[in-house]
Amino acid sequence: MRQIAGCSLVVLALAAMALAGCRKKAPPPIPQNVTMIAAATVPADAAAATWQSAPEYVAKLLPQDMVEPRLLQASTAEVRVRAIHDGVEVAFRLEWADATVDDQAAGARFCDGCAIQWPAKIEPNVPAPQMGEIGHPVEIAFWNAGWQATFNGRGDSIKDIYPNAVVDHYPFEAASLPNGSAAQTEMATRYAPARALGNAMAGPRSTPVQDLVAEGPGTLASAAATTSKGNGQRSPAGWTVVITRRLPAGMNRQTPTQIAFAVWEGSQQEVGARKMRSVWVPLVMQGGP
Repeated sequence: MRQIAGCSLVVLALAAMALAGCRKKAPPPIPQNVTMIAAATVPADAAAATWQSAPEYVAKLLPQDMVEPRLLQASTAEVRVRAIHDGVEVAFRLEWADATVDDQAAGARFCDGCAIQWPAKIEPNVPAPQMGEIGHPVEIAFWNAGWQATFNGRGDSIKDIYPNAVVDHYPFEAASLPNGSAAQTEMATRYAPARALGNAMAGPRSTPVQDLVAEGPGTLASAAATTSKGNGQRSPAGWTVVITRRLPAGMNRQTPTQIAFAVWEGSQQEVGARKMRSVWVPLVMQGGP
């Protein structure tokens, strides 16, 4: 009897060990905020190994259906975000699924895009996540797939936009105007008035990102200068975009702030206010000052 009891105990112990070995490990906790980790430099390349050290926050998106023009049909469900800072700048890596490449704006055709937004000032009363509110402005960095394409070297002429178009003649290409001469430059400027007036939306891009400010829906305006940098890369699954800009004013390890995200899917006729957007998400800092 003792032998049988002893064998039974051994079998039970082995069974318990087997069950323990087969038991799945508990998944890591889901981040509740966007955490910026510290690094010597912020990576500009979306494929940099440093990104794997940063926790990934999954920001759920909802249609912008509060102000006109509204988005009534949901598209992009979420955007995955990682953040790295060096004490001066912060780089955000945004990744989302998008089955189509929309990087050429034309009649009734819109570009893919994304944006990050945070309060211009850190204060107890957080501005409305819908572009801020009067007296409580927000800062925005906006990336556009069309700008990325021209930044990467694609031309912005009529032939580039409409490959099947036939152009009879451009006055500034006349044989009587030496290439690069002052007369040719003056003529080219005359036929590109938006560029001549310094319209930031016209002409070749020096960066695929634009800095903006707003104090509520309908108040969006260009910032005094665009200091943010960005780079978007396409994969079969969608877009991965890195946006780098200065740290929010007044932010440190003891003083967090908020951040929000937006995504535009051009193939779904999303442009301007028609977008998928998040609510405010806490933005905290590890390391640094």
